[in-house]
Amino acid sequence: MVLFKRNPFGHILFIKKWIIRIFGVISHGRYRRFNDLQIEGSEIIRELPDNNVLFVANHQTYFADVAAMLHVFNASLKGRVDNIKNVGYIWHPKLNIYYIAASETMKSGLLPKIFAYIGSISIQRTWRSEGKDVNRQVKMSDISNIGIALDDGWVITFPQGTTTPFKPIRRGTAHIIKKFNPIVIPIVIDGFRRSFDKKGLMIKKRGILQSLVIKKPLEIDYENDSVEDIISQIEMAIEQHPSFLKVDSPDEFLKTEEELNKKRKFWNG
Repeated sequence: MVLFKRNPFGHILFIKKWIIRIFGVISHGRYRRFNDLQIEGSEIIRELPDNNVLFVANHQTYFADVAAMLHVFNASLKGRVDNIKNVGYIWHPKLNIYYIAASETMKSGLLPKIFAYIGSISIQRTWRSEGKDVNRQVKMSDISNIGIALDDGWVITFPQGTTTPFKPIRRGTAHIIKKFNPIVIPIVIDGFRRSFDKKGLMIKKRGILQSLVIKKPLEIDYENDSVEDIISQIEMAIEQHPSFLKVDSPDEFLKTEEELNKKRKFWNG
């Protein structure tokens, strides 16, 4: 039956649509009422093909970042320009949007398991597990699942693999880009760390200006650009290169996010 149509990962689209609708309505006020989300570049979303698009972004909370992107993407596809006014856009959401997340995060409770149904591609982190540093081989099934998701639609990834700012870009992201040749769209977010707790579920402070900037696709030579070249492009595009601090080392960032914003504005002129 059409009612029980599934995506490539076996999720029933009818159920997925209703989960997105419910949590879309619940979360909308977090970006419109309790705090204000300033959006730039949403017109780029409407120009993208239906699949093989990879969004790369810096990371500030586990879930609020992804939720904001889902709001912005769906609002843009329904004709909104740099705004998410009138949550009616969520009634018919784009159902082939996925996001890459650590499997241990998505299994940490009932709510994360529900969020996983929205579109999580759960992967086993190779460098960290249960708060400890590890060194594991990449699971080929994880790579295959990312390829399946790209073939079906859009994928959101946070290439630093952590909510800590100015950490290195993981090489795996560059390998994925070279393997699947997606259109790569950088996104820069700010303000989420100040307004939400680390998980992005609880509002920590109200009246915070949050921002989400969507940039033009990266110009990547999939055949000739090295992994290091692609990493460098991503690092600059999502504003996670130490030069954005205008300091001698990333460690000097570890004071306050307000200081980072001042330094970023100074660096950008």
